[in-house]
Amino acid sequence: MSFLNGEYRDRGIKKWAGFYLSEHTAAQEKETSERKSLNHQKRQMTQKEIEALLNEAIVKNKTVAIQLEKVDQNGMYEADIIGLIKGGDALGIFINNTKVEFDEIRHIQFVTLKKWSKMTDDM
Repeated sequence: MSFLNGEYRDRGIKKWAGFYLSEHTAAQEKETSERKSLNHQKRQMTQKEIEALLNEAIVKNKTVAIQLEKVDQNGMYEADIIGLIKGGDALGIFINNTKVEFDEIRHIQFVTLKKWSKMTDDM
C-alpha cells in the first residue's frame, strides 16, 4: 500500500467495525454490571421478625444488612444499609452514622463481612 503514488484504497466501513465492536462490548459490560448491582425486592418481614433480629444483633454485636422500604424514581430499591447497630432512640436505630427509622425497615438479615486479609484477587 503506497501513499505516494496514489494507490491507497480506503477500506470504507471495514475500518469502523473494530471501533463499533469495542464500543458495543463496553456497553454490554456496563449493562451487565448494572444488572448485577440492582437491588431486588426482599421479602417484607413482620414487625415481630424485625424486632427479634434487631435484638439479637444488639445483644450479640452482629453486623446487619437492612433494606429500606424506599425506592427510587425507577422503582428500584436502594442499596442495603450494612453495619453494626451503634445505638438508637424511640423512633429508630443508628447503623454507623445512618439513622434508620423502625417503620422504614422492609427486611433485615445478618451478614458476615470478609476480612481484608481473607480476600483474593479473583473477586
